[in-house]
Amino acid sequence: MMSPFELVFALFGLLLGLAIAEVLGGFARAVKLRRSKRAVRVGWLTPLLGLFVILDLTSFWVVAFEARDQLSANYLTLVAVLAIVGTYYLAASLIFPDDPEEWPDFDDHYDRQNRAVILGLLAANLGSWIGLAALEAVAPSAGSDSITAADAVDAAAGLGVLALLIALLFVRNRRANGAMLALLVAILLVSAVAEAAV
Repeated sequence: MMSPFELVFALFGLLLGLAIAEVLGGFARAVKLRRSKRAVRVGWLTPLLGLFVILDLTSFWVVAFEARDQLSANYLTLVAVLAIVGTYYLAASLIFPDDPEEWPDFDDHYDRQNRAVILGLLAANLGSWIGLAALEAVAPSAGSDSITAADAVDAAAGLGVLALLIALLFVRNRRANGAMLALLVAILLVSAVAEAAV
């Protein structure tokens, strides 16, 4: 018999896997274009955004697994999962152009799509944080009465990610966008290493 977590995670894993495949497919198309010597400039912005999204999706996967004992298998849970992970999928599908040959400069595509992607990421992250807070209120996790070093790392990383995502909505300078995207990637990688070390 399937556990409640297995039911919820079946939908979750399917959609999250599709979102990751969407970004990886974009990377594959970009690499193929570079090898074909067509006049397409990939740049750094689109790949950095793709890398950040893959890392963010992976961290969300870990968070969902950690909340497995709190999840119940009901319609509300499945709709919440669909909303959050569906938003991630939609955001992921906008990162790379569907027809890369129509975009001689991927930075132009980034300029056109980045705010929609960032808004999607903000919505998905806020949705997951609200969902986790609701789960904690309804079914507190074991040991939730004490704050650990890993919790502090998560909170600091989450606040840093939130601040940078909001800044990316307003900053139009490509170099500044590249620096903020690189910082977002660094925050997720450093927090992963720090959590593993704690």
